[in-house]
Amino acid sequence: MPVVAWVTVVIAAVIIVVAAVGLLRVIFHLRAVTATLDDVIGGVGVIAQRTSTVPEVLPSVNASLKPVRDFCEAI
Repeated sequence: MPVVAWVTVVIAAVIIVVAAVGLLRVIFHLRAVTATLDDVIGGVGVIAQRTSTVPEVLPSVNASLKPVRDFCEAI
């Protein structure tokens, strides 16, 4: 093979290796972003659970305050 052919093969190999390394870096960054987003989604779920709306909690509060209401109505 002539020298020009070998130079072309070497340059092509270098380009392919550089592209492969770049793609591997993208894969690792995307995995890190996925892990971070999983943590964020979990945190949002916890916040949503802890800040639930009043109607979900209101019946138990009303049940606890029934003796107080009955006493107030008796006065």
